[in-house]
Amino acid sequence: MSVIKVDKTGVVRFVYCDELRSLLDEGQATILRVSSVEPNAYGQWIADLGPVNGPALGPFQFRREALNAEVAWLERRL
Repeated sequence: MSVIKVDKTGVVRFVYCDELRSLLDEGQATILRVSSVEPNAYGQWIADLGPVNGPALGPFQFRREALNAEVAWLERRL
């Protein structure tokens, strides 16, 4: 499930996923990269939320775990 937030001015915010792509056609849209998921030197995965003043999450054994943690952190802060 995705979290979609609409503020008082009508601005819609959400963590991008392909299932919500059609929302981009409803008006002016801007997509911003606010984090990254990359492997470390040990082959573990780190979700870096530094671009939004967040933490580095992990390490995780599997990339999917890091992606899930990244999305959960972002959605809690929408």
